[in-house]
Amino acid sequence: MNSPGRGTRGSVPNGSDRHAEHPDLPRTARTEPDGWPLDEPGGRLPPDRAQAILEAAKRIGSLLKAKDHPFALAGGVAAYAHGADVRLQHDADFCIRREDAEAVTHTLREAGLQVFLPPEDWLIKARCLGQDVDLILELAKRPVTSELLDRAEVLPVDSVRMPVLSATDLVSGLLAAFSEHHCDFGAALSVVRPLREKIDWRRLRAERGEQPMPAAFLYLLERLQVIEPEEAAV
Repeated sequence: MNSPGRGTRGSVPNGSDRHAEHPDLPRTARTEPDGWPLDEPGGRLPPDRAQAILEAAKRIGSLLKAKDHPFALAGGVAAYAHGADVRLQHDADFCIRREDAEAVTHTLREAGLQVFLPPEDWLIKARCLGQDVDLILELAKRPVTSELLDRAEVLPVDSVRMPVLSATDLVSGLLAAFSEHHCDFGAALSVVRPLREKIDWRRLRAERGEQPMPAAFLYLLERLQVIEPEEAAV
């Protein structure tokens, strides 16, 4: 899920400079142990859902960076960081290795966040600034590995730089999620079109091209002239 490195260690705002970053937040607002506003009505900013998801992603990324946990931003926020024009309306996603799950959970709980273990054994859920956060242990039914995280690209998410899944890994996971019950080519197209120059299409075809739904989407991309036909690309 090109990298100049892991980026500089991020710091989490404390109570003294929080108002400077969020001038609309009352100075009397209650805060969590690390200085961020509590997850309660009137105690967090911003009210806009998309920006709120970005703020949650920035906070989680800062916490993970501060403890040197290996991770990579995934999902819609990762597509946004790469430059795609996506609607952020559900949650923020992060990829972590299964062997780091306990340490990451401890870090988030130590910061005062709620962490849940859902019935699904491939992710951990958390709540941050009133938003849902998924900590993914398996991407497209494959364990998150050090190799996947090493391919991540350090990009700015608003004002916070953090590792983001490579465009190829991001789209590979997107195609792997296609099924007879969920196959939204329109949403995928809005991600793939602006990222097409950053994607290793040969690797993507090798990984997903034999599967019916991804193959159909790749054919659609060829017909729309987003990518070259496979024969021309060889």
